[in-house]
Amino acid sequence: MIRLAAVGDIHLGRDSHGVLRPAFEALRERADLLLLAGDLTRHGVPEEAAVVAQEVAGLPVPVIAVLGNHDYDAGCPEEVAAILSGRGVHVLERTSTTVRVGGRLVGVAGTKGFGGGFAGRSGSEFGEPEMKAFIRHTRHCAEGLRASLDRLAAERCDLRIALTHFAPVADTLAGEQPEIFPFLGSYLLAEAIDAAGADLAVHGHAHLGTEHGLTACGVRVRNVAQPVIGRAFALYELEPASRAP
Repeated sequence: MIRLAAVGDIHLGRDSHGVLRPAFEALRERADLLLLAGDLTRHGVPEEAAVVAQEVAGLPVPVIAVLGNHDYDAGCPEEVAAILSGRGVHVLERTSTTVRVGGRLVGVAGTKGFGGGFAGRSGSEFGEPEMKAFIRHTRHCAEGLRASLDRLAAERCDLRIALTHFAPVADTLAGEQPEIFPFLGSYLLAEAIDAAGADLAVHGHAHLGTEHGLTACGVRVRNVAQPVIGRAFALYELEPASRAP
């Protein structure tokens, strides 16, 4: 049994020292790894990233993260990622990493992802250059996610997890205004997950959404935005022989 802790949208600022540290320090008895699903800061400035890094530094479990749109806001996501990496966080962007848990190889593939909408109500690479660039960026993220999951399959991981900030399915957006669904995620992410295969997909971003969802091919999706789960982190248990957390 692999025990997974996950949370997104913690939005820590300069004044957030120690807010989550006590809960995170309890992970030794409760989880085997911690996933952070983006929007770790309020505005993506280095000072906020340093607070996040301090909250998770030296934890008794591996910490794996993707960045979110808030972490890009100040225009220095590379610096934010470097600060987190400097304190031991594996920051993914169209990349993957693996960890050993009790003799099992667990692989995590991650990307921030982007918007665009869902089947029947989505944008396309047509028209103005700005619209083409919007959807092209989402496609680029999705293609990177699929390639990363494929690499994990080649490494014969016992479990594969897709970690994004933007949502891959509309299921977990229930509660949000339908008008903003195109800005909350994209079906292209789910297509990538289904094409490559995964045991679980984890995302954040949708503060008013719902925790549970499914891709078209039955991959379990979990929205772990902190306003949705209502606690420091959500816990899931995964069996290598099962797709159900």
